[in-house]
Amino acid sequence: MDSEKLRAVASAIVSNGKGVLAADESTPTIKKRLDSINVESTEPTRRRYRELLFTTDGIESYIGGVILFDETIRQSTIDGVPFARVLSERGIVPGIKVDKGAKALAQYPGEKVTEGLDGLRDRLIEYRELGAGFAKWRAVIQIDEHDIPSPSGIRANAHALARYAALCQEQDLVPIVEPEVLMDGAHGIERCEEVTSRVLEAVFSELDAHRVLFEGMLLKPNMVIAGKKCARQNSPEEVAEATIRCLNRYVPAAVPGIVFLSGGQSAEEATANLNAMNAMGSHPWEVSFSYGRALQTPVLAAWQGQERNVAAAQQALFKRSRLNGLARYGKYSQEMEAEA
Repeated sequence: MDSEKLRAVASAIVSNGKGVLAADESTPTIKKRLDSINVESTEPTRRRYRELLFTTDGIESYIGGVILFDETIRQSTIDGVPFARVLSERGIVPGIKVDKGAKALAQYPGEKVTEGLDGLRDRLIEYRELGAGFAKWRAVIQIDEHDIPSPSGIRANAHALARYAALCQEQDLVPIVEPEVLMDGAHGIERCEEVTSRVLEAVFSELDAHRVLFEGMLLKPNMVIAGKKCARQNSPEEVAEATIRCLNRYVPAAVPGIVFLSGGQSAEEATANLNAMNAMGSHPWEVSFSYGRALQTPVLAAWQGQERNVAAAQQALFKRSRLNGLARYGKYSQEMEAEA
């Protein structure tokens, strides 16, 4: 394990106000995205859409890393340049989603555990050779009002995340550790904070037990936020206060960056909440973003699968990247949404 390389790559991804573009949708998920604009999901349309994203002028000022899917890291531009090289040459670190998805946790109805550890070492070696500098693994934690998540469900996912992270660092790949407490449901922000606290405590205990170098990893957590069905939705300032309080208690200062998932928030909500956190002042870690839908939804709406709309789609990606870059410094405002 090259600890200096791991530290350097992890820090570079979140340096100078940058964040991460999550473009690692699985084939079924990208189909849903393309279905939403009535575009058939074929290998050529998926490749063209990803090329549109990765060749957008200027995003390297705000995007430090891009998470790719297995298909995508093997694809190239229309001119034959591998996507991983396109990104690297722009100073953006290519990454790769390596988990195999969340499956039902045996004997625990309503809970899931992420699979994909079998054969992971060999897959990581191949991805590194294909140009990846980091990897990502997502655990899914559901909330209900009573007994979900169970201690066993939390522990199973924390253990898998730690094993994945250790294998990544063994191969000199920075692990993005993603324990997502879902915002589905009617729970309030207090319940989300309680569950997120238990999850983060378990995850970092397991990471430490597996000798994961905290300085050579990034954390991709949920924000502490009320469920989508909750009658009371909180202000960005309330979300920021609860989230930072929770992170201060459980995330070591050695971790260089926290790159939040958007988790079903709108593009504007995700940016406003990130901005509120950074407006609070300095934190032990870089407080950044790793957004999928919150960066891509406006892009898809502008593109509509039409070549004549590529410039408008790229402008939409640049705008959202820039606004989140401003939110990294607490300098975003709602009025900026109306700017061209």
